[in-house]
Amino acid sequence: MEVVNENKALKNVMRIIKGTAISLVITLILLLVFAVLLTVTSIQENSINPVIIIITAISILIGSSISTLKIKKNGLLNGGAVGLTYILIMYIISSITTGFSLNLYSIIMIISSIIAGIVGGIIGVNL
Repeated sequence: MEVVNENKALKNVMRIIKGTAISLVITLILLLVFAVLLTVTSIQENSINPVIIIITAISILIGSSISTLKIKKNGLLNGGAVGLTYILIMYIISSITTGFSLNLYSIIMIISSIIAGIVGGIIGVNL
């Protein structure tokens, strides 16, 4: 019985890692597209922060949905874990490169990431 529980826990962790990796790849692709749009069009620079929040939320929503497709319960927890893992990775990278600062924008990113993960987890379980 203990081996079954360990196997379930390992599969769960692997789903969270998979969802986080998918979210990071989608984020990179969408940010690259946005960067190209910024350079070739006259999009205002004050739109950068809202677009980054939207791109992050969409990426986490998709990643957490994909990671919870094969399970039939705990989508809320697994999706939230994907969102939390994603944002922790982003803040570790950010802290290393530019220094960590916690401001209103950071708090909005953390909350929107977790909410997007939860919603994506619920969607993935119910598909």
